Amino acid sequence: MTILVVLSSCSSISLHSSEQASLENKPKHHTETGFQNHPFVETAAPKGIAFYLRRFWGSIFTPDIPDGHALSEKESIQLLNSIEGDRISWLGHATFLLRASEVTILTDPFLTEFASPVSWAGPRRFVSPGITLENLPQIDVVIVSHSHYDHLDDETIRSLKNKEKIHVVVPLGLKSFFVERGYEMVTELDWGESVSIQSVKITSHSAVHDSARSTSDHNHTLWSSWAIKSSERSIFFVGDSGYSKSVYSRIGELYGSFDYAIVPIGAYEPRELMWMSHTTPEEAVSLGLDVRANRLIASHWGTVSSLSDEPLFEPPEGFKKSGADNGFNERDLWIMKVGETRSLVNEIL
Repeated sequence: MTILVVLSSCSSISLHSSEQASLENKPKHHTETGFQNHPFVETAAPKGIAFYLRRFWGSIFTPDIPDGHALSEKESIQLLNSIEGDRISWLGHATFLLRASEVTILTDPFLTEFASPVSWAGPRRFVSPGITLENLPQIDVVIVSHSHYDHLDDETIRSLKNKEKIHVVVPLGLKSFFVERGYEMVTELDWGESVSIQSVKITSHSAVHDSARSTSDHNHTLWSSWAIKSSERSIFFVGDSGYSKSVYSRIGELYGSFDYAIVPIGAYEPRELMWMSHTTPEEAVSLGLDVRANRLIASHWGTVSSLSDEPLFEPPEGFKKSGADNGFNERDLWIMKVGETRSLVNEIL
């Protein structure tokens, strides 16, 4: 009996040591159950019943939308078709339609009404997508920053046409989401890993955020920011992130500069709950400076109600002021209309 107890104890110790060794051999942002921010910033925690009640209440009402905030779909399609070569279209929130070296890329696809696990409630889109699902051009690449519903929408993913021709590039842990929905070319990347699709190189980098699609999968999948490089230009896409100078300065040092950085400027209040996952407009400008971007494109605002407490149309003012205070010209701070397309050809002087 004594021998059996000793053997059992040794076996248990050996297994535990093996698990530790396995984890020690992995990058520091890996954990036993998933992932964490590194250099370490705590990931978002439950925000309390009062916060979620405010989100529910805010989702009931449709806000007053300023004139010129969004184009009609007819205007959006006409503008898209009038611009040749490399271009970028804002379809709302963090969803951009990017054309680079004849490759059409869709970022963080969310083109339906609710950013929620149910189709009838939750944070709600208050402005239509610039271009609806049925009128999108053929997509070559889908890039996803993380698993939250306002960045990865089930209905949008299920509804994209010609899935067998779309290359999907995602952080670790999200491949199965796409395979289960009929996609065949899915590449998972860890931070620092790359994939080349035609003439475009896409690299996963660190971000300060978290992931979840239910109460039981917190941080089980990775989150990423993305460097998108073609022979003509470089674009840094931040789907969602808190601010960390050490994280983004390292990326700036690695690349030297970016022509463009797509930076999130909304969903930042209250700060005691949001600081570890969402930048303020001022922090978004700092992030752009850290990665050495020549031009900043505002995202993650003006589309979905009830994500946070700040007034819905406040973010651009702080973004413009901070940008000007930090040396950006007005032409280098893009606050696009929903549905607007701009050329990327010969834009960087």
